[in-house]
Amino acid sequence: MQMRADQLDHVNHQIERLLRSQNFYGRRLQELGISGVSSQEDFERLPFSQKDDLRRAYPLGISAVPEEKIVRIHSSSGTTGTPVIIPYTAKDVEDWAIQFERCYRMAGVTNTDRVQITPGYGLWTAGIGFQAGCERLGAMAIPMGPGNTEKQLQFMQDLGSTVLCSTSSYALLLAEEIQKRHLEDRIHLRKGIIGSERWGARMRQRIEQGLGIKTYDIYGLTEVYGPGIGISCDQGHGMHYWDDFIYIEIIDPQTGEVLPDGETGEIVITTLVKEGAPLIRFRTHDISRIIPGECACGSKFPRLDTIVGRSDDMMKIKGVNVFPKQIEEVLQLFPQLSSEYQIHISHLEGRDTMRIYVETDGTQDFLELAGQVAHEVKSRIGFTPLVKVVELGVLPRSEKKSKRVFDERYK
Repeated sequence: MQMRADQLDHVNHQIERLLRSQNFYGRRLQELGISGVSSQEDFERLPFSQKDDLRRAYPLGISAVPEEKIVRIHSSSGTTGTPVIIPYTAKDVEDWAIQFERCYRMAGVTNTDRVQITPGYGLWTAGIGFQAGCERLGAMAIPMGPGNTEKQLQFMQDLGSTVLCSTSSYALLLAEEIQKRHLEDRIHLRKGIIGSERWGARMRQRIEQGLGIKTYDIYGLTEVYGPGIGISCDQGHGMHYWDDFIYIEIIDPQTGEVLPDGETGEIVITTLVKEGAPLIRFRTHDISRIIPGECACGSKFPRLDTIVGRSDDMMKIKGVNVFPKQIEEVLQLFPQLSSEYQIHISHLEGRDTMRIYVETDGTQDFLELAGQVAHEVKSRIGFTPLVKVVELGVLPRSEKKSKRVFDERYK
């Protein structure tokens, strides 16, 4: 994506602010003798930043403003290692709400909707981001937070919620509970804004059918505001992102080379106007591509394709590089399987072993189905996994994100 003149101006303003702040990235720029950029080529020579940099800057070494301008902090959802703390100024909070309001509008949400918000509140960015955008739009926010499915379903019925905001895992759990309790006629949902984890076509179909909704992918990460920096439209071909707030590049994750629009690689984000913690060329590790051309919906905002995984999701098994999405693509070939699966990797008797657990509707013999799945995985990836087929509903459901890969080799 070619950088516009106004975006280049924003980058230079951010470089000036970083140099003045002497935060971790400002010191790096100073050491490299960088005081600004005058072209796309100059910009693409700027050093990357990544999550390890932010961890080393703990707690507030990432801040580019005086402490009295910080009105809020958020932290990434990771549970291990040094946390990443992101400071926000009042303008950052407002800018984030503006972007989130755009997301709701892109999804067709209006001020007459009742929006049930199930993502977590607190240090995590999700819940409060969904709420701020909802309130700015003028819709009714129902700030449930995660869990307590009984109350979720009660409020969904009693308040007539029309929009569900959640992870795909929790949306699936709610859909299954509604069907189990035969509540379909008492639910008034029409839209689902789903984020925080990658999900496939099979899972989307089950959620949309189970809840009677149209779903929209929302994108974001704590280091860059949070969810709300992009969302899919009614066309369903990629997510529009707000290029007056962020600039996106796609790079080869191995070489760092910038790739042309249309080619798949790692998403790199530069915040153009963020005050508290401006980031330049931040490596997200999310894998996608910029979709060339304009969208049929009429929006002029550029599009990212669906996130297909993360560059750090790769598993090396028997010398073969494997991504969870490759397994998911195989499972989608079998209509008798549900969207749920788990991959367990262990090291037994001197060799790596992959076990795949899948759920079925019971329309085919379990052993026969397991053999067919194992054969298809081998034909695509090059080795035969152990496949265990279980009944529908046996694999655990999550009120947050579902953990699907369990690498037990290093325990």
